[in-house]
Amino acid sequence: MGLARIGVVAVLLVAGWAAAAPGPAAVPPRPDPGTAAEGPSAVDRVRPAVVGLRVRVPADRLSAVTLGTERSGTAVLLDRDGLAVTVGYLVLEATWLEARLDTGFTVGARVVGHDLESGLALIRLDATRAPYPTVPLGEAAAVSPGDPVSIIGALAEGPTLGLAARVTAVRPFVAYWEYMLERAFRVAPTHPAFGGAALVDADGRLIGLVSLRLPEGHVAIPIDLLAPVREAMVLDGRPARPPRPWLGLRALDAEGGILVAGLTPGGPAARGGLREGDVILHVAGTRVVDVTDFYRRLWARAIGEDLELGIVRDGTPATVVVRPRDRYAAYQFRSP
Repeated sequence: MGLARIGVVAVLLVAGWAAAAPGPAAVPPRPDPGTAAEGPSAVDRVRPAVVGLRVRVPADRLSAVTLGTERSGTAVLLDRDGLAVTVGYLVLEATWLEARLDTGFTVGARVVGHDLESGLALIRLDATRAPYPTVPLGEAAAVSPGDPVSIIGALAEGPTLGLAARVTAVRPFVAYWEYMLERAFRVAPTHPAFGGAALVDADGRLIGLVSLRLPEGHVAIPIDLLAPVREAMVLDGRPARPPRPWLGLRALDAEGGILVAGLTPGGPAARGGLREGDVILHVAGTRVVDVTDFYRRLWARAIGEDLELGIVRDGTPATVVVRPRDRYAAYQFRSP
């Protein structure tokens, strides 16, 4: 799916997973881990540090075409001075942000930095309103399928809601907008306010941020991806590591190759002559088998150097030469 406009249109509060069957009347039933009995306690501890976001982006920004100019979602406070983490697409190229605290009070905010590889972004709430409540970080590396979790997200024009859920899978996630996580969480059931919602363990510790909603549940980004890049994001607006080469295309697995399903206007792929509907067969002379393979070969190349792609266009073999770009240079990241 393309990155759709972020918004929520329904209100849903799920009590949680069913408790174990009751025993004799004289002995209270012992609930299974992750039932409603545990969920609300974790939710209650975390809710004060979960804030709702309203975001505006100028119509002439590159991201406005796919993400829209008005967005809403959730951020999670990390320190008492107002630093908060959210999903990057929510605040990409934003020039106006408003954060709604759990108390209902609203404060201004600004974008601090992005990590396009993980999909996380940092914002900072108005420091004059500090100190803010915070969420402790958990051990994302220890998360396993079946673990009980809670999702806490802020509705666009409503309350912050908690939902008892479970991790259904831990595996790689590959998306068609040149994005891949080597390890991501799949979580169900779904929450109506998913973009940037906190994913917390049974002790109320932040283990991830909910990013996307798929038919089978949510994709969540492990929070341990933030630690290695947090300081550089605060200081410089982006990670210190080298960026991945970027083409500005949407890639889908297709029979025999990689289908170009869309192009970023003015992006490297479009400038190099790729067209929607082309099927990529080779990268620098090497056959690619799927989107994952295509990304790995693309990201092994150098930014700014010509890259030859063997394609099929309308049934005819052809070659195009593209010059990958630093994606951080294509967007305007920090708030003014």
